Amino acid sequence: MKAITALFHTPTPEEQMRKCNALIRTNLRKLDRDISQVKQVELKTKNLIIQADRRAQRSPAQARQAQREAREFASELIRVRRTAARLVTSKAQLSSVQMQVNEAFAVRKIEGSIRASVGVMRDVNSLVKLPQLAGTMQQLSVELMKAGVIEEMVDDSLPLDDGLLEDDEAEADGEVDKVLGEILKGRMDKTGATPSAPLPAQPQPEPAQMEDEDEEDQEAMMDQMRNRLEALRS
Repeated sequence: MKAITALFHTPTPEEQMRKCNALIRTNLRKLDRDISQVKQVELKTKNLIIQADRRAQRSPAQARQAQREAREFASELIRVRRTAARLVTSKAQLSSVQMQVNEAFAVRKIEGSIRASVGVMRDVNSLVKLPQLAGTMQQLSVELMKAGVIEEMVDDSLPLDDGLLEDDEAEADGEVDKVLGEILKGRMDKTGATPSAPLPAQPQPEPAQMEDEDEEDQEAMMDQMRNRLEALRS
């Protein structure tokens, strides 16, 4: 009997508001965790750049390899920062949605009706397209449509800002140099900028096996960093 009653039960405005807020809080917590993970990746990438630079200064035999790695780490850092910026923007959008939803329910309580919000619909449409939030944001959009806060959304009716989800492209040398200058600071003033072109071959006094092992270690770290970043995107 209870199951039948629940099937035909129409939620009250208070129940609708609580459910919407619960879904929003779930997404905000998810974004906070993702932002924290990206910050950790950013810090580790900075340390890898510094380590590569130190290795280049300490061992001329490994300078070319270390400088190439420093530039690769700088490119990764640029992508990590872009991911962080997208997540922070998404959190600001979601916080705005929460405020507007609560305002809409407050107006409904006073006036007895609720108006669909184009601003909420635009933000929800953007957030639904983010891989990190797709599932729960779909649930939230359904609840907001039931409550009348937004109207039914049609794909591509409200285009997403291309800057949020654009594919990462190869980083320009100038941008990589800027990041290296920021991380290494005074080191580059003394030794010169890390060259974008490979350096002439240096004498290799150390055994080739040691160099190969060092290169493999760096490649493994790079793969680990890329995997963590891809996990946040997907």
